[in-house]
Parts: sequence; C-alpha cells; structure tokens
Amino acid sequence: MTRHQPLLALDAIVFDTETTGLDASEARLLQFGAVHIEAGTLAATRFECKVNPSVAIPPASTKIHGLTAESLAGAPTFPEAYARFCGFAETRVLIGHNVGFDLAILQRECKLAGLKPPQNRMLDTRLLAELCFPRLAGFTLDALASHLGLTISGRHDALADAELTAKLFLALIPRLKERNIRTLAEAETACKSLTNVLDNYARVGWVEPVAGQSAESALSRIDAYPFRHRVKDIASMPPLVMPADASLGGATALMATKGISSVFVSLPDAGEIGIITERDIIRLIGTKGPGVLDNTIGALASRPLLTVPADAFIYRAIGRMERRNVRHLGVVDETGALVGALSARDLLRLRSSDALALGDAIDTSQSIADLAKAWGRLSGVVARLVAEGVSAAECAGVIAREIGALTRRAAIEAEKRLAERGQGAPPAPYAVLVLGSGGRGESLLVPDQDNAIIHAGEPGDDAFFLALGHEMNEVLDDIGIPLCKGGVMARNPAWNGNAEAWRSRIISWTETVTPEDLLSVDIFFDFRAVHGDMALAQGLASEARAIAAKARAMVKLLADQMKSWSPPIGMFGRLITEEGRMDLKKGGLFPIVASARCLALSHALPARSTRERLAALRQAGIGADRDLAAFEKALETLMELILAQQLADIAAGLPPSTKVNVTSLDAERREALKEALRSLSAASDMVHDLLFSGVSPT
Repeated sequence: MTRHQPLLALDAIVFDTETTGLDASEARLLQFGAVHIEAGTLAATRFECKVNPSVAIPPASTKIHGLTAESLAGAPTFPEAYARFCGFAETRVLIGHNVGFDLAILQRECKLAGLKPPQNRMLDTRLLAELCFPRLAGFTLDALASHLGLTISGRHDALADAELTAKLFLALIPRLKERNIRTLAEAETACKSLTNVLDNYARVGWVEPVAGQSAESALSRIDAYPFRHRVKDIASMPPLVMPADASLGGATALMATKGISSVFVSLPDAGEIGIITERDIIRLIGTKGPGVLDNTIGALASRPLLTVPADAFIYRAIGRMERRNVRHLGVVDETGALVGALSARDLLRLRSSDALALGDAIDTSQSIADLAKAWGRLSGVVARLVAEGVSAAECAGVIAREIGALTRRAAIEAEKRLAERGQGAPPAPYAVLVLGSGGRGESLLVPDQDNAIIHAGEPGDDAFFLALGHEMNEVLDDIGIPLCKGGVMARNPAWNGNAEAWRSRIISWTETVTPEDLLSVDIFFDFRAVHGDMALAQGLASEARAIAAKARAMVKLLADQMKSWSPPIGMFGRLITEEGRMDLKKGGLFPIVASARCLALSHALPARSTRERLAALRQAGIGADRDLAAFEKALETLMELILAQQLADIAAGLPPSTKVNVTSLDAERREALKEALRSLSAASDMVHDLLFSGVSPT
C-alpha cells in the first residue's frame, strides 16, 4: 500500500470495538467488528469476533451493547481474537470513527498480553468529517450519518458500527476531493492540522492516529532503462512480412537465415496482419508432423496481432507481454501501420518489476477505482526512477505518456457511458488531444486537464462530442487528474469541434490575436493525439503549423509576451522568493518553453517537446549554439529542482506544485539555480533578433 494511493481506490479495513467502558486507561475489549473496503466499494467480506475479558462487565456497559460475562464465557481471549483480527486486516489501512479510543484500547490490551500493537496506517472518519464540515455542531457517528442521510441500524454492535463507519468514509470521499484531499497521504497530513481535536485525544488518553511503520517499505531499486528508452530504440525495423500463400517451410527457412524468431503474415482477405513464431512451428510439427511444413502460413498464423506503438516507452511493451503471456509484438506508428517487430529476445537485458506493469495496469483497468489506483502508483514509480538516476526530463516523459493513456481510457469509458444512456455510438470519427505540457511530454506531478476533441462530423454532431468530452473530463477528475481551472477541456465548446471549426479557430488565433488567443496558442500548438483517428489529428497538426508559420502578427505577440519576464534575482544576486518558495514554472521554465515554441512555429518545425525544439533549432542553425545549449542546461536544472520538490511535498502529504523551497537548497543547487536563471535573461532579445532582424523564416 502506498501513501499516494487515491482514497477512491483505497484497500482498507474499517473496524470498531465494544468495550467494558469509555475510560481508555481501564476499559477492556469485548468485541471486534470489521468490514473491507476495496476500490471505492464496501466488499462482502466481514469479520466479527467476541472476546472473553475475564473481568466483570459493568451493567451500564451491558445496557449499551448487550454483552455480558455469561455471553462471552466461551469466547476466545484477547491474544487469539487479536491474531484473528490481524489476519483479516493484514497490512491494509485501518479506518475507524474516533479511532484514537480503539487504538488506545488495543495498545493497552497488547501491552497486557505482551503483543505488538497495530502498525497499519490509520484514518479517523471523525477527523475527516471535520475537514469536510468544519461548522457542524457535532461529529458523533449518529450525527454524521444523519447529516449525510445514511441509514442507521444495529448501533453499538461492533460489526454494525464498522459497516456504518465504512459508509460514512465512502460518503466523505467526494467531499474531501472538493477540498483537494485526494490521497491517503494528503488525508493524513490534513488530519494532523486539526490540532485542537488531537490535543483533546491526548487529554483523555486516546492515541493519535499515525502513519504505520510497516505499510510502506523502502523504495526498491528498479532497472531504469525501460523508462528511458522507447520501443523504436530496440525493435527490429522494418518488419519481415510474408504473403499468406507462402509455405510454413519457407517461413522457417527465412527465420533461420535471418536469425529471427517470428515473421509477420499478410492476410489481405481479412484486412489484417498475423504472425508465425518459432514456438508456433515447434508446436505444429509436434502435433501434426513434419508434413505441416508444406501448408500455407495464412491458415496457420495467429491473429489478431498484438501491437505496441513505436514511440511507447519499453516498460509498456514489457507489461503487455507479461499480461498477455506472449513473446512477440508488432510495432506500429501513429497511424497504426506496422513498422517493426519486438521480441522477448530484444528485452533479455531488461529486468521487469511490478513498477513496469504500470502502463499495462492502466490499459487493462476494469473500473474507475482501478484507474485511480494505477494513477496513484505513478509518484512512487517516479521516485524510484529518480533514485536510479533517471533525469527529470525523462521522468516527465513517463508521466506524460501515462496521462495520455489515462485520457484514452477516460474517452473509452465516456463512450460506454453515453451508449448506456441511449445516446449511441460516436456519429463520426474523432480524436482526443492532450495539450500543453502533456502534449510536449513534459508533465511533472502537478497535472491538470488540458485536452480537446476534433471530429470529422457535421456541426449537428457537436452535441454528442461535447457530451463525450464532459464525461471524459469527469472520469479524469475522479481518477485524480483535476479539472483545468482555465476550462481548457473537451467539455468546453471552445476546445471541441469538427475540422472546419478548428481551422477557423486557428485562423482567428493567428489573425486577431487577443491575450486569450495567446493563451490558447501556448496550449494548443503542443498537442498530441492519444485516442481515436490519428490521421485526423495529424492533418490538424500539419495545417496548424502551416498557418502559424505565416502568422507574423501572432509570432510577434508570442515573442512580445516574453518582454515582461525577467529572472527572479534581486540585488547582490539574491533569489526573490515568496514565503521561501519560488515558482520555477513562471520564473524559469516559461522563457525556455515560450522561446522554443515561438521559434519552432515561425520556422514550421514539427518538433513538439521543448528539448526536441531546441535540438531542431540548433541543427537548423537558427540561433546561437551557445545560447540554445544554455537553454537546454537550464531546462534540465529547473525540471530537476521542481520534480525533487514535488516528490518531497508528496512524501509530506502536501499537494505538489511548481513552487520550490529555495531555502532548503544546498549551496551547490542554489548556485545552479542562479546560473540557470541568469542564462535566460536575454531570451526575449534573442527571439526578437532572430524573428525580426530582416531574415525571413524558412
């Protein structure tokens, strides 16, 4: 269990106890009751165990819960009952209402029995409720159930109370999300802010719910290569494709000659590609005899062919092979055309781990909670990659790729929801676009939704695709990727429409050019298609670049918006901060990203990421090599500082941001930051000189 697991996807045990009294320093345990919450639902599994306290039970207590010494005479003693409870709970998060009392009881009982008290992570619904409803008069279980309209029955039975507490927790999750409390770590940190309540806990002898020690082990080392390289870096290209009427013997001979373990088979009648592998051949000879070598491969090929995109990171191919239990994948380009082959042999030098299955976990998730759980694993994977020495830029590429995968899954779920409501299938081909940093492959750990939809239909189809965008955005928000505060989402008519509508928007942005248009340009021109009709998206990208290259007024305003930027360095080289932090997105990344975009657009360069754009500019001789190299170095420095701060904030249960705590930087990193910022001071002048020195862009 990771601290960064979304509450929606939490695997937890909700429990309650009945005791001989309310004084935690003297009361004894009489009953355990517990239920299991998994992936946002109350599971069917239950746990109930009475306990023989071997002491008298006060009549006042019996009047509340009905338990007597006689009724408990045959029940197990605490050590046996506690062992059963621990077996049910395992290492899952424990949740209770006023759980500090239950923990105090368990600690005392464990001390008397010479046992170790629970080390699980803990959440208290009483504390969570106060975060959601700070002005509520009371926070008893009855009061909260009534406030939220929950059915109350069987009170003061441990199992019934545990079930009611579980329903309360599930009802609080969407209200916590409204307060930007989405993960276990964020909930723990927010609860710690309720110091008055926690002081009262201590005053009456209750135990403060704290993070457990055994629930999350130290980060394990993983092989970073699959997260740094893409399938196309190791795949065999071009692919070997044989006609369907070729013989199996011929395919075998070709594989032996080329030293390969598979060939693809063209199946024109079926309109697809199949595959024959060396294992297939061995199996066929073993079952049918050597005569099978004379058969044609069209009837023997396995289909449909499992594929992986050429620009996918290798860890996604590993996960797909493991899940589907195959040793060969076809490699396809953005249009879905077969361009290469990838085999298990190509991956022998790579080591697999649970983290490598992250991408495939997203692709194969069966519910929103499963997607949220997969998304919750991402920060842990990134932390391990950083520990392995993977650069921040490479980590950003992994994050962006998974945001794209989640957006694709959200679109598929949105289609399903619309179909279930009777709105039918999409009336025309469409593509989902990820914009901004996600499109550039530069997402860090504070993403919001920047997405859009282009469709090939008529204006009358807009209503369907707006509904699709709305559902897609809601799914992403539930998963843990918040709605865009600026409204740059497919649910917004300004970011949804057919090809003609998009063409008109782009022309409007480039001709009228208002401040709002510039914001749109900043986000739009970095887009990447993640789902649907790739050709439709590619056509839009090509047309958009052609329009932008001729839009001198737009390019000038893009360049002019950098004039107001200056490095946040004061007199005597002092870094300018606010409460000790500096926003390195606005204060550092902005001029690099904006310069690279502006120059790339004006020269119609197809590169998308900032690093690729800077490299393309250097290769084309556009700009001084020294300046562009300094930009590349500054980009690396700034991204590494931001990512390190985000991981530290997440570990502390704080929402990550792009604001870096400058006061915590050591002298070396502080100096590196100053050097990076100083190198950007002439960015605006450089761009203006290149654009308006009388030399027309190519």
